[in-house]
Amino acid sequence: MESSGSTWSDDGRRTLGRSGIEVSALGFGCWAIGGEWARPDGQPLGWGKVDDDESVRAIRRALDLGVTFFDTADAYGTGHSERVLARALGKRRADVVVATKWGNVIDEERRLAVGSDDSPEYARRALTASLRRLDTDHIDLYQLHISDADPERAAQLRDTCEEFVREGLVRAYAWSTDDPERAAVFAEGEHCAAVQHRLNVLQDAPEMLALCEELGLASINRSPLAMGLLTGRRGPGQSLEAGDIRSRPPAWLPGFGDGGADPEWLARVDALRSVLTSGGRTLAQGALAWLWARSPRTVPIPGFRSVAQAEENAGALAQGPLTAGQLTEIDDALGR
Repeated sequence: MESSGSTWSDDGRRTLGRSGIEVSALGFGCWAIGGEWARPDGQPLGWGKVDDDESVRAIRRALDLGVTFFDTADAYGTGHSERVLARALGKRRADVVVATKWGNVIDEERRLAVGSDDSPEYARRALTASLRRLDTDHIDLYQLHISDADPERAAQLRDTCEEFVREGLVRAYAWSTDDPERAAVFAEGEHCAAVQHRLNVLQDAPEMLALCEELGLASINRSPLAMGLLTGRRGPGQSLEAGDIRSRPPAWLPGFGDGGADPEWLARVDALRSVLTSGGRTLAQGALAWLWARSPRTVPIPGFRSVAQAEENAGALAQGPLTAGQLTEIDDALGR
């Protein structure tokens, strides 16, 4: 693994690719605060029950601690996450960069994800609905949420996003996908600013980071704490509540089984613990510091459900990235 080196300004800020939009180097992912939702077959898609008042307090605390980037989706809680974010931001909407996503068809009343739609017509309907729920007149970063969409259809959606930009409804756009070739399709658009993809110290993505470097995109990091494995709060055999997606992990969610966290994955976390917690960092803060050291284009978006989690995540900003030597130590520990 090669690091492209990391720069860290005094206030820990980064730019979303070619857009010129400046954000805090840490964003907050708003999947968990959407609460419980599911597929029609009962597969949970949320993180369990939430306290909306606590979610609002956590977002406002993050703002006070310098976090200016919030990533949500219309699917999270089938619209609930967007509404909670809007409530929390209130009159401070102008102080932040809001990202949301579209592509999943939702039944808000039953809190179900009922399919996907990759048509330009649906993109416009979804955007209109997100603007209403977010109580805003524009989305700063609008992201396609169908990770495996057909590239030719995606090219049409890219052009649709350019229309949204011209109309002033969207400032920039991106694709949430782990496929560099698909990400490159969106990157052909003038106002494509980023790709959202999975990246954490246990699951590197060198090809995607190389693409971001080559094409001038921001790397928005989904699962920066490996779905909670890198927080230190998950132990072997520890059960998860029924409404938590990790209690019945789908095929795309590694590191968990029906019995909870996978012991092999927890062993890898243990192998990294001493490096990640050096300098007084918590395990989660060290995992975020690895991402910032990995590339100057990364913007991790850890999830949260409490003020305490918001404070811990935001606390990573004060210490900045790991060193090049620490990156090498981690590679050695994982046999990379």
